[in-house]
Amino acid sequence: MSKSSRNRNARNSTTKGPGAKNASARNTAARNKNKNVLTQRQVPWGGIAFFTVIGLVAIVGITYAFMQTRSASAGSASISGLVQKDGLGRDHTTGAVKYGANPPMGGDHDPTWQNCDAHVYDAPLRNENAVHSLEHGAVWITYRPGLPAEQLDRLKSRVASTDYTFLSPYPALDAPLALTAWGRQVKLQDASDGRVDAFLRAFVKGPQTPEPGAACDGAKDTP
Repeated sequence: MSKSSRNRNARNSTTKGPGAKNASARNTAARNKNKNVLTQRQVPWGGIAFFTVIGLVAIVGITYAFMQTRSASAGSASISGLVQKDGLGRDHTTGAVKYGANPPMGGDHDPTWQNCDAHVYDAPLRNENAVHSLEHGAVWITYRPGLPAEQLDRLKSRVASTDYTFLSPYPALDAPLALTAWGRQVKLQDASDGRVDAFLRAFVKGPQTPEPGAACDGAKDTP
């Protein structure tokens, strides 16, 4: 065999040997790595994260609203004798308004609300001012004059410790006492009735209120 033939065989042996296979494997791995890096750079991780956060916020908001509505509905459903009236007017007027209930549950009303943040009044209030307070989420507790003193004291104590409530006598009341919120009312025989607390829990700034949490003080402070 000639010297040139031996050199060609040696080169072929070297090219086809284990070293060549290892080098080929390393080259393939490097190419795959480069492809992976390129693929990772092309994924819009920022956009994915943004829309994931937006989705989570939306889910939390919907769940919270559902729980609030379900809680309010469950609470009101347990109040025996509850009267409900929807579709009430909300226009402002300085004149007298003829309401369909005593005490009224809502409707057109005076531009000035009755102060209603834990207020106790010893004289009857003007309906039109009190209704404006209901629009802001207050519960108006009224009683017929002659209510036993211990029951009246119980109501006064409850109002004094509860924001967005006010208490006044109501001579035309056809029951010993009544609790009224915007569009909701229950009439009771006794101040110790458990429906007093149930009504307050359900309807102080309740979900049916047109303007829950609007000002309840700083307006009319006299009957």
